[in-house]
Amino acid sequence: MTQTAKLTLTATAAALLAAGVTLTTTASGWTVPALFKGKEPTTAAATTATAPAPAEAPVAVALAAPAVAAVTMPPAQLPNYRAIVQTQGPAVVGITVAGLHKVDGPAMAEGPGMEDDPFFRFFRGVPGMRMPQQGPQPFRGQGSGFIISSDGIVLTNAHVVRDAKQVTVKLSDRREFAAQVLGSDPATDIAVLKLDAKGLPTVQLGDPKQVQVGDYVLAIGAPYGFEQTATQGIVSAKGRSLPGDSVVPFIQTDAAVNPGNSGGPLFDAAGRVVGVNAQIFSQSGGFQGLAFSIPVDVALKVKDQIVAHGKVEHARLGVTLQDLSAPLAASFGLTAPDGALVSSVQPGSA
Repeated sequence: MTQTAKLTLTATAAALLAAGVTLTTTASGWTVPALFKGKEPTTAAATTATAPAPAEAPVAVALAAPAVAAVTMPPAQLPNYRAIVQTQGPAVVGITVAGLHKVDGPAMAEGPGMEDDPFFRFFRGVPGMRMPQQGPQPFRGQGSGFIISSDGIVLTNAHVVRDAKQVTVKLSDRREFAAQVLGSDPATDIAVLKLDAKGLPTVQLGDPKQVQVGDYVLAIGAPYGFEQTATQGIVSAKGRSLPGDSVVPFIQTDAAVNPGNSGGPLFDAAGRVVGVNAQIFSQSGGFQGLAFSIPVDVALKVKDQIVAHGKVEHARLGVTLQDLSAPLAASFGLTAPDGALVSSVQPGSA
């Protein structure tokens, strides 16, 4: 074989390898598959028979498997936040409260009700104003809420109207109504208000069970009294348990929520209310990326009981549970930290 032919054959073999064709090799060089061979020229039969050369076992050429294409997710479509604000915003209300509450010990109105617990619930008073140390003291506060029926049923947080003697609800069209507190439930932090009005705008209610981690959400409320403030984020987690006696499986989001947002709605990407903004985790008093909302189905069950009976009853196990860590499991002779640990039992409970 001439040098030119060898170079041509080598180039052909390289091209076939790139195309995924399996080649074999013999002692004399590369063997091209029969599919690509040209016809052999016709020659006269040889007069002298020669013994065939012993065949050598072909050696398979290993080819790398083709790379699997990476699975790509289609880009998520951003919600139409403008449409949500325009259609649902009129049913979001600002709430102003006034009343008396007892202040025990030294307190600064950063404001009253802001405990050492980093779960700061509500904004009351004027920043920087020193409060007297003891006894009932007047306060003013602000919160948010939303209208769920055209005849004036409003949902908000129980801590917004706690100890309030006067509750005023302000609509986005600047109308104001004196509100009656039909009832509140500290266990779920839900309160129900009633306005003496008809034909009011209402929000569209959604199903929080359909909301998944990573979904877009929108909060509307009155942080620090700035009414009709809209902020957006995503669902960070579901079913969160927070310190205290709360029985609520909170929805955690990173939507910017601040004091005054309490009681306002959390909307899903379709503009349906899926939660009631209730708490933030903060060591500064302001938003730090951790906001918690009460699932709206929990709030509606509370509303139904308050409207029907004026109060809410909760079933209680009468026990305090804590996570079962690996060291605790080992101390009890368990092989794995599965389940929960009953750390205390309430006397007289079932």
